[in-house]
Amino acid sequence: MEQEFFATKPEDPRGPWDVVIIGSGPAGLTAAIYTTRGAASTLILGGGTWGGQLMLTTVVDNFPGFSEGVEGPILMEKMKSQAQRFGAEFLSVNADSIDVTKSPFEIKAGDKTYLARSIIIATGARTLWLDAPGVKELIGKGVSSCAPCDAPFFRGKKVAVVGGGDSAMEEASVLTKYASEVIIIHRRNEFKASAAMQEKVKKNPKIKILWNTEVVKANGEVKLESLDLKNSADNSTSNLPVDGLFVAIGHAPATEIFKGKVELDERGFVKNKGTKTNISGMFVSGDVHDHAYEQAVTAAGFGCMAGMDVLSFLEEPQSK
Repeated sequence: MEQEFFATKPEDPRGPWDVVIIGSGPAGLTAAIYTTRGAASTLILGGGTWGGQLMLTTVVDNFPGFSEGVEGPILMEKMKSQAQRFGAEFLSVNADSIDVTKSPFEIKAGDKTYLARSIIIATGARTLWLDAPGVKELIGKGVSSCAPCDAPFFRGKKVAVVGGGDSAMEEASVLTKYASEVIIIHRRNEFKASAAMQEKVKKNPKIKILWNTEVVKANGEVKLESLDLKNSADNSTSNLPVDGLFVAIGHAPATEIFKGKVELDERGFVKNKGTKTNISGMFVSGDVHDHAYEQAVTAAGFGCMAGMDVLSFLEEPQSK
């Protein structure tokens, strides 16, 4: 690598930086580890609330290297510290807008404008949570959005899944490996999931389905204890004691500031070829483009790829 084309840190903290990473989940922080080790000056605009969805997770058991599991926030703090150890600058500010028509790119965050020779979009995707009272307050206390992450904590217990798409069917199927009973709560009288996924769920003796039903409240102080339900067909109400609630009504990619700047698909996810976007010098990694796996380890893998691709881009003549 021709390191004379990289700066350890710009004299002006506003840049131009070799790379500005927007986002601070596993994808963004892993990318920073690779770019800084590749001698590229790296600024992370981590957001006012940094760390991504793992900051809302309790014990993570499926991230390699932690045989006893690791608390989500602790894992993110370790990733952040590792990136900073290699020279990444971290700012807990939100990127408000970008200008991709200028070279270097301009990114406005707060009252400052930062310059970047390249950008990695790693803003992730936000879980769509139910608006019912008590749900958000009990996240990490019985309420979750990731069965592959948290299902083992509900071994032998009764849990509910809200949703009617493929992701809800998959959540329910994973949970049957651990829970004693899984109840799918769906507000309509039929699922949107594929026929194969529906058949798999309906044939599972551990799964019960409540049609035309909505969660109107989640109850519990220290942990989730029960759900208040309403049936839209007959307006009846009921209380369902459960130990866990898994919300699977979809994710919304955090791409608001990129609309009209980079190509997005019909759901708002960044279109990509590998880690490349349609804008030269702009790369993407993690859940902001990946709606198939949505795992911390795959996000980190995409971050590795984006970091390496940025280093290759910075070596190209047009980027010098």
